[in-house]
Amino acid sequence: MIDLSNEQKKIISATGNLLIVGGPGSGKTTIAILKAGEIITNNLTLSQKIIFLSFARPSVARIVEALDETKALSKEEKKHIIVDTYHAFFWRLIRTHGYLLGLPKKISLLTPAEEAIALASIRNDYPNDSTITDEEKQEKARRELEERERLSYEDGKVCFELFADIAGKILQGSSKIRKLISNAYPYIILDEFQDTNTSQWDVVKALGENSEIIALADPEQRIYEFMGADPERINHYIQGFQPCQFDLSDDNFRSIGTQILQFANDMLKESYSQKEYDGITITAFNANQNQAFATLKGHVFQARKRLIDSGKSDWSLAILVPTKKMTRAVSDYLRAKQDAMTSIEHSANIDIEAVVLAAEIISFLLQPKAAKGDFGRFVQLVCNFYEGKGGDTPTKGNLEESEKIKAAFVKARKKRSEGKKIDKGSIIQKMISTYRSVRTIELTGDPDKDWRAIRNQLENGVCKQLKVVAEEARNLRLLDRGTQLRAALAETWRDSKCYENALEIVRRSFVQEHFANAWKPESGVVVMNMHKAKGKQFDEVIIFEGWPRYKSRRIISNPGRIVIGNSSSQNLEQAKQNFRVSITRAKSHTTILTPIVDPCILLPQ
Repeated sequence: MIDLSNEQKKIISATGNLLIVGGPGSGKTTIAILKAGEIITNNLTLSQKIIFLSFARPSVARIVEALDETKALSKEEKKHIIVDTYHAFFWRLIRTHGYLLGLPKKISLLTPAEEAIALASIRNDYPNDSTITDEEKQEKARRELEERERLSYEDGKVCFELFADIAGKILQGSSKIRKLISNAYPYIILDEFQDTNTSQWDVVKALGENSEIIALADPEQRIYEFMGADPERINHYIQGFQPCQFDLSDDNFRSIGTQILQFANDMLKESYSQKEYDGITITAFNANQNQAFATLKGHVFQARKRLIDSGKSDWSLAILVPTKKMTRAVSDYLRAKQDAMTSIEHSANIDIEAVVLAAEIISFLLQPKAAKGDFGRFVQLVCNFYEGKGGDTPTKGNLEESEKIKAAFVKARKKRSEGKKIDKGSIIQKMISTYRSVRTIELTGDPDKDWRAIRNQLENGVCKQLKVVAEEARNLRLLDRGTQLRAALAETWRDSKCYENALEIVRRSFVQEHFANAWKPESGVVVMNMHKAKGKQFDEVIIFEGWPRYKSRRIISNPGRIVIGNSSSQNLEQAKQNFRVSITRAKSHTTILTPIVDPCILLPQ
C-alpha cells in the first residue's frame, strides 16, 4: 500500500474538476494515476475510459511506465486508462470528423520535414530572424498560415500546427461530437497544463462542458511562451472551471537526498540561501573553444566514471546546451579524438527534419533503379533535403543550395539534349558520379548493412552536397527506430528480392513514429537542446553554455548562452524557467559549466 501524504489523500477523495500543481518529481503523475484508479472503481461504466494526455512522447512514455509499474491498480483497471499525446488525440478527431469543416475525406499528415519543404519558397522571401522587421514577421506568419490552410483544405495534407485549431473548431461546432467524446472519456487528465496554447485551451473548454478535467501543472516550468503558451493559463482554468486546488510543491521524489530542486528554486527567486548545494557543481572554463570543450569532455569522463562505478546498468548522462548549433558542435567534439582524450560514444538529440530527409534519400537508393527518370527523382530528393533540413528556420545558404542544384540539373539536361557534355565542374556531374557508384553496390537483404553501405558511398564520393546528406544520416540510427521498420524492409526483400517501395516504407515509419507511445528512455551519454529535455529525467546532467567573443577587449558577440547574450536587459522569466527545467532533470547530480569571464548571470556571482 502506498503511503500517501494528507494532501494526496485529499486529492483521492476530491470530486469535480481538479488542479494539481507541483514541481519536478513532486509525484503529480503518480497521484493522478491513483486518482484514476479511484474514479474507475467508483464512477466509470464498463465501456468508459479515462484519457491521460501529455505534449511529448517521452512524457507519455514516462506515464505509461509509471502506470505499468504501479501495483495499486489491477490489470483490468489499467485497461480503462488511455495515455496519449495531445496531437494523437487531435488527429483522431480530425480524421473522423474533419470533413464537417470542409477537409477532404482522404487526408494525411504533413510531417515537419514536408512542411519545411512546402514553406521554403515563402521563407526564402524574408531575411533571417536576426534582421527581420516586425512587419515582415507578421506578413511571413500570415502567408505561412494561408499556405498551411491551403495544403489542408485543398490537398488534404494537415500539419501539426493546425491540429489543435481544427480539432477545436470541430468540437465547438458540434454539441453531438462533444457528447460522444465525453461519453467515451468522462474524465480527462491533462499533463503539463501550463503549456497549453490558445487553440489547445479552446479544445479543453469544449471537452470540459461534459467531462471532468484533472489538470497537472508546474507554474515554474512554463517554457513554451514563444509557442503561444499563456502565463495566465492556470488562472484561466481556475476562473472557468472552479477546480479543487492542490499543491504538491514541497514534495520531491526525483532527486531525493540532494538539494538540486532547492538550488533550482533559489535560482528562480534570484536569492541563493547557501554557498553550496548537495548535488550541484558549478565550474568555470576559459572562454575559448579548445579549453571550453576540453573542460566539458573532462567532466563527461568524470560523470561517466561515477555512473559506471555505481553499478547501474542503464545509467544516463545528459549534456544539455542552449542552442541547436551547440548540440551539433558538442556532438562533433565528443565524437572526435583529441591528443589526450579519446572519443566518447553518445547519441545526439537533434532536430529531426534533416535526418528524415537524408533517410528518404538513402531509402530511395535502396530501391531498384527505375527505367526512366530515376536520377531526376534523386535530384529532387536532394533539393528537398536542402529546402527542409533547417525546419522552420531554414538558412539562406541551404535554400540557395537547392536552387543551385535545380539550375545545374536543368542546364545539364539541356546540354544532354543538345548532344553536349556536362561541364566537369558542374554540381550535377559530381552528383552523377556518386549516384552511379551507389547504384553499383550489390545489396544483401540485410537492411542495416545495405543502409550503411549506401551512406558510406555518399560520404566517400566526390559530391560535397551528398557528403552533407551522409553526415546527417549518421544521426539516424536506423535499427533504433524499432523492429517494425527493419522487419518491413526485410520483408519486402524476401517477397521481391529487392527493397521495393523502400522510400514509402521509411516515410510511413516516420509518420507512425509521430503517434507512437513507445519511447525507450535515453541511456548512456546523450546530447540535446535544453528545451528537448522537458519531460525527461537522467541520473546526471551537465549543462554547458557558450562564451563571449572578444575584440580589443570588448565583447563583440555572446552566442549560445543560457540567457540570450547573457544580458539582463530583457525579461528573464523564460530563461530562468528553462534553466530550472534543465537543472531538475537530474536524479543525483547536476554540473553547470559557465565561462570564467562573463559567467551566467543567473548563477551566484
